[in-house]
Amino acid sequence: MASLVSRYGAVAVFLLMVPESACIPVPSEVTLIAAGVAVRQGWLSPWLAILAATAGNVVGSLLAYGLGASGLLGRVPALKRALERFAQPVSRSGLRAVFLARLTPLARTFISLPAGAARLPLLPFTLLTAAGCGIWAAAFIGVGVAAGSAWQVVSSWVGKGLLAAGLLFCLWLFSRHRSGAGGGRSRNTSCGDQPPPAAQTAPECSNLCR
Repeated sequence: MASLVSRYGAVAVFLLMVPESACIPVPSEVTLIAAGVAVRQGWLSPWLAILAATAGNVVGSLLAYGLGASGLLGRVPALKRALERFAQPVSRSGLRAVFLARLTPLARTFISLPAGAARLPLLPFTLLTAAGCGIWAAAFIGVGVAAGSAWQVVSSWVGKGLLAAGLLFCLWLFSRHRSGAGGGRSRNTSCGDQPPPAAQTAPECSNLCR
């Protein structure tokens, strides 16, 4: 990737970042650290590198959002079940989940599909995607600038740590959904939430609640 970035500059950064956000797991941290190396060596402007990476992420995210919103994945039963499972916690957490996912590996690659399936508002989705991806790009380009010739070793260790963080984020998202769903069921089945019929006396309602 370093050779592609050094040869084609911002165009390579843009093209490599598009599939990463379109649910094709191209490791974005490797691309961005390589871009940081190119910045350090004077082959690429840092601001142009950040802009190209962010633009690529936004384009890929919009493609995945459209795919999720189209319902085409729902025609495959296994994919439909998986998408529904992810869409429920995303719908519950809303746009905050989109922004946090953009800062988290693994989740950032696939978050657009359930966001599209949940029909989150497109403009806030796009703006938060751009903000989160811009922060992500700037951070890893900075790592590449600092790593220099050791960028391959650094990217390998960073990738392992970020994969663990991505798994933890997915677990957190589902735990929030399950705890919220459980709380909703307990409220709906509580006798205290249902006023007693007019014909029943207070002692009769007390007996029903036991």
